[in-house]
Amino acid sequence: MSQGVLQAKLWYAQRISAMILGICVAIHLLIIFYAIRGGISAQEILGRTQGNIAFALFYELFVLACFVHAPIGVANILQETIPKTGLAKPISWVLAIAILALGTTAVVGVYTGGSL
Repeated sequence: MSQGVLQAKLWYAQRISAMILGICVAIHLLIIFYAIRGGISAQEILGRTQGNIAFALFYELFVLACFVHAPIGVANILQETIPKTGLAKPISWVLAIAILALGTTAVVGVYTGGSL
């Protein structure tokens, strides 16, 4: 795959993940406002989300969109800031793995009431 094709695919991946993130953030904020307005506690929130597959799938989609979006942006920033070091790809991969691992652990923890 040529460098130009790869850059185009990364550009599309970042834009599509940004659209998904925008929707997820809006829904997440609506959920927060609903919870605050209703005055429910963290215990009550966990009571409603534990075992709720819709919440788990929604937040895992959120995690996956972050997993795609953030490392591409960080790699671009690092490539422009420190181009000759070769650190952009390794740092972006570490970030991607951290987002996926930590985000999925949080989703599983809320869904099950425990951890992986």
